[in-house]
Amino acid sequence: MILTDPNHIDAAELKTRTGWDLKPQGACKGDICVPLGTTTPTAGLLSERLGMPLVHDEDHGLYALGPETTTGRALTTAELPDITLPDVDGRPFALKSLRGTKVVIVAWASW
Repeated sequence: MILTDPNHIDAAELKTRTGWDLKPQGACKGDICVPLGTTTPTAGLLSERLGMPLVHDEDHGLYALGPETTTGRALTTAELPDITLPDVDGRPFALKSLRGTKVVIVAWASW
């Protein structure tokens, strides 16, 4: 979730982007509810209580929050969603065609 103000969390956007719903009992997702106390939730509080990493891009004044690690792991599954990416020639390539084989995905960005 991208934020411009870490002290203001839009509850609707939080639910849409992360699945966490802000309720009187705390932040809830499925059967899990994490107490947040009586304070207005901030990115720092959510980061601390939900195990969501919070990073700050000072040059652009942006913050990125998530994904949560309440399970103690960054990934909740090792299953790749069905996605299609362009191959080196620009043709669509469905990653599900590699199901059953080990795959390494290398991502690169110029920034």
